Amino acid sequence: MPKIGLTGGIGAGKSEVARLLSSYGAVLVDSDVIAREVVEPGTEGLAAVAAEFGPGVLTADGRLDRPALGAIVFADAERRAALNAIVHPLVARRAAELQDAAGPGAVVVHDVPLLTENGLAPLYDLVVVVDASEATRLDRLVRLRGMSEQQARSRMAAQATREQRLAIADLVVENDGPLEELAPRVRTVWEALSRSA
Repeated sequence: MPKIGLTGGIGAGKSEVARLLSSYGAVLVDSDVIAREVVEPGTEGLAAVAAEFGPGVLTADGRLDRPALGAIVFADAERRAALNAIVHPLVARRAAELQDAAGPGAVVVHDVPLLTENGLAPLYDLVVVVDASEATRLDRLVRLRGMSEQQARSRMAAQATREQRLAIADLVVENDGPLEELAPRVRTVWEALSRSA
């Protein structure tokens, strides 16, 4: 069964594409969900993050304080790399378990936000990139997620460029328009993925 990677810059609409693919029958392996699981209280991941970044990244009840950690890693590429070195191997191990459990004939789509940034394209047989212009993405982050323009631009700048993402794409889902235009595009991608399986 082919290993399919799905990615896109923040605000591009990757989560909506993943939701649609899942509704068509894809088995979704969501790296963000796994990344949260591997740093739950009591996990080796949370212990390693706390050891690296200090007790200030933990809440009073011992959970990961995501805003505190985000403030550190989004402002400093070296600290972000340190976090990735802890979390990514744990995420990769769990994603492989889920891929193996999907069964023969399944279309397994790995939703990987930082696929481009972390040079992970060679690990996938096929890479699907959800693409939207910078202006569209900025508007969505400010209008729909409530970020300030500065926060949105900072998050976007911390990721790969649009050109870098498109360079690794086997399939591109254009998503600059309204939601109702997205579903038929994703259906076309689903049909291609189903044939490849």
